[in-house]
Amino acid sequence: MRPLSPATQITRRRMLQASGALSAFGLTTTAIPLAALPLPSSSSTEGIKAPPGFPQLNGREKQNLFTEIGVRPILNARGTYTIITGSCSLPEVKRAMYEASFYYVQLDELMVAVGKEIASLMGAPSAVVTTGCEAAIALATLACTAGADIEKCQALPYVREKTKVIIPKHSRNPYDFGVRTTGAQIIEVETSEQLEDSLTAQVAMIYVMSSPAAANGPLSIANICRIAKAKGTPVFVDAAAEEPLVPNIHIQAGASLVGYSGGKCMRGPQAAGVLLGSPELIQAAWFQAAPHHNYGRGYKVGKEEIMGMLAAVRQWYKRDHATEWKEWQRWLDTIANRVKNLPSVTTEILQPEDLSNRSPQLRVHWDANALKITGRELEAKLDAGTPRILVGNATGVRPDRMASAVTIMPYMMAPGEAEIVADAIYEGLTKTGDYQNPVIPQGQTAQLGGSWIVLIDYLCGTGIQRFELKQNGEDIEGMLHGEIYTASLSGKVQANQIDLKGTMQTSGYEVRWTFHGTNTGARLAGTADMGEYGNVPWRAFRL
Repeated sequence: MRPLSPATQITRRRMLQASGALSAFGLTTTAIPLAALPLPSSSSTEGIKAPPGFPQLNGREKQNLFTEIGVRPILNARGTYTIITGSCSLPEVKRAMYEASFYYVQLDELMVAVGKEIASLMGAPSAVVTTGCEAAIALATLACTAGADIEKCQALPYVREKTKVIIPKHSRNPYDFGVRTTGAQIIEVETSEQLEDSLTAQVAMIYVMSSPAAANGPLSIANICRIAKAKGTPVFVDAAAEEPLVPNIHIQAGASLVGYSGGKCMRGPQAAGVLLGSPELIQAAWFQAAPHHNYGRGYKVGKEEIMGMLAAVRQWYKRDHATEWKEWQRWLDTIANRVKNLPSVTTEILQPEDLSNRSPQLRVHWDANALKITGRELEAKLDAGTPRILVGNATGVRPDRMASAVTIMPYMMAPGEAEIVADAIYEGLTKTGDYQNPVIPQGQTAQLGGSWIVLIDYLCGTGIQRFELKQNGEDIEGMLHGEIYTASLSGKVQANQIDLKGTMQTSGYEVRWTFHGTNTGARLAGTADMGEYGNVPWRAFRL
């Protein structure tokens, strides 16, 4: 790839000057309202073109406002993950957010006007913009718990008549924290009979995550809505990553409220979402949120996000989705064709199961014995490269799991990036460098069966856990007894080194522990990998 020319290497100051942002503070000439400027098409086939007066950027400039502070931007071939900032907002969204920043408006008036148009476009009775779908979950719970009764709202979370929210077991997930953060008690059900028996006067609502598991069967969304309607209980459907079809399929099925993320397929502001549904409950949800001084005050959505979200919704129903899909497929074909003739390489196209993250994906498989690099090693190499490329679902671990693969998701890629990804993967598979099998510790196998007190040195505070271990040669298994939760453990002891893995089921989610440690007599010490929560030191003492 040719190096970027000096003209495209834009510093933050040059970008601000070009965009007119400095003029907003009286530092340059008067800003021109963007509404007076024509906006090029946002069709993905033409690329993302900047409005007049803005610098033309592609997200791959070697110098930018992120590199100035030491942050490496990403070429996103993984998908709409919040940890990598979701999606790239559309030009219309950028313009709306920029223009909105110049004005003061009355937020109640703004939300009524914007909600009316969004509801009309999305095929719902009413709508409100939220700070993401997690906020929509929380505000929906609050609306169903206290409505707009100011005394009940002010008494939350300590005093409440409706104390429970029902969630089918198939819908438990980390995002139902939006329910739990309101203080509601979760009632988990697995059958329609359990659902009916649980529908008491204390139930505020039923939460369901839209998924293949919720499409059919006794606890499908439609059946849940039918059962709930007989008891007058609202149903909230979490459709965060779904395409918003019109008419809305969940409202048609009987849902009272539906939540969407703004920063995924609609490519709106990352910190925005939409709550659709019953006018009374939508008004109550807004009543609970900022600018009002109620329990949901922390879910503050600004005028920039509100107008950006409106722009994204408008564009969703104008975009040529069929053409976008064909383009994604062409990009995947470009990558597949680049690597398919390498030894042991095979490729397959994965189709989405439902409306969430609806895009084809390319899965590239190979034998690391033949190509001398595993999927996880390739993933790390792409992450460390220039440009920095993130792919998904890497597999392959030395020395005994050499069947390797990575997945490429074109959902948030831009024109011109397929060739970059194809070249990077090809180079990674053909110029592998030197990877060695891990060194196996040598020496007498430590005997670590029994009970151990475990101290977890968190970033803030110390946790106290307990191991109960049984050992058979190098194999070891047992239980991790945490402060609140438990997990089954399994692993190996090699000389004085121990590796243990376990999954701790929490409320709606899980914490995956991997303990790496060294034995020195009656003491163990090492590092525990908690996945997305990072690494922490740990120490253990034999009881």
